[in-house]
Amino acid sequence: MTRHLVVGGCGFLGRHLVQALARRGEQVTVADLADFPLPEMAASSFTGDLTRASADAFDQMVAEIDVVHHFAWSTIPAVANADPLQDLVGNLSVTIGLLDALKRRGEGRMVFASSGGTVYGLLHQVPVPETHPLEPMTAYGISKMTAEKYLQLYRNLHGVDARAARISNPYGAGQNPARPQGAVSNFIHRALNGQQIEIWGDGTVTRDFVYVNDMVEGVLRLADAAFPEQRSLPVFNIGSGKGSSLNEILTALEQVLGRRLAVDLQQGRAFDVPVSILSIAKAATELDWAPRTGLVDGITRMVSDLNEDRKRLFSSR
Repeated sequence: MTRHLVVGGCGFLGRHLVQALARRGEQVTVADLADFPLPEMAASSFTGDLTRASADAFDQMVAEIDVVHHFAWSTIPAVANADPLQDLVGNLSVTIGLLDALKRRGEGRMVFASSGGTVYGLLHQVPVPETHPLEPMTAYGISKMTAEKYLQLYRNLHGVDARAARISNPYGAGQNPARPQGAVSNFIHRALNGQQIEIWGDGTVTRDFVYVNDMVEGVLRLADAAFPEQRSLPVFNIGSGKGSSLNEILTALEQVLGRRLAVDLQQGRAFDVPVSILSIAKAATELDWAPRTGLVDGITRMVSDLNEDRKRLFSSR
């Protein structure tokens, strides 16, 4: 049995990761804010504001842990752009605190959830491989890129076994529709609640959307992989490898629901990269991983999951 710490384990991605690890029979500890309900599958937890955690607190978190999954990130692109300093200080302090604790301990590995949709910036090659220059267009992308650089630094200077998953745009049940991030989840929640769907621009913005269960499997393949004596940071794109425009998501959702949806077109945003599609060839070759859920199937599963949640909610009243 492997011992895992999921930092940000109460969030959308972290909670799905905790569930997958528990199903594997692993021991899982969660670190997150006390304001969120803890996953029932967690064996233990650390709660509180990690940006204020002491070195001793980080040491306690990683003590006897085999794998640290760093999924805690307090911002989204729009919020990071509005306050770049808070984005940088708040998020990087947690990253460095974890790396320092692993350095002091002298063992354990860390998997960092980076952002394949923001660290590359405008793509010179589509789909984009991991070797593409990093030219982020948002403060969020810059801080994610900087975190990767610190992982590389600690791997080179201190021998910390760090690796990064550049995740595209995951979606699935449990994603917070109130956050203006995650087009698939946002569209589905609005459609099920009879609300207009807001699209920034003309709907041709294209992203790589990956179903959350596939994403989790890719991250676990990366966590389990061996990279003996590799000095360079192991970095892998984790996405679908395919692009879908916002208009195509809308069409797929209308197909699943069997009805037309109301749409409100908003002015496009300067920081939205027109096309972002990840190449997953490296993950297929080195991790033997590939996503199994297409967009229509993923939307169908998510709609079904949300409808089941609603049935349980009303039946319990």
